[in-house]
Amino acid sequence: MRNLKRVLLVALILLLVLAILAFVLENQQSVSLLFLGWAGPQLPVSLVAITALLFGMLIGPLLGWLVGFAIRGRRRRLV
Repeated sequence: MRNLKRVLLVALILLLVLAILAFVLENQQSVSLLFLGWAGPQLPVSLVAITALLFGMLIGPLLGWLVGFAIRGRRRRLV
């Protein structure tokens, strides 16, 4: 049973890596982003998309934690 779980985990990781590799290889066009007058360097679309995804994965939980912290602070003041 333990070996079956390991094989399934390795297969899942390989599928994820293959999906990421396919995404990167299919999105090699260069783009330059313009934000508030600042022009970024020419980067592949895949790099821009993956960077935005990683920033979102970091900022989302941080904002959730801050909102939860603020709500807990209000509840303590009410009690």
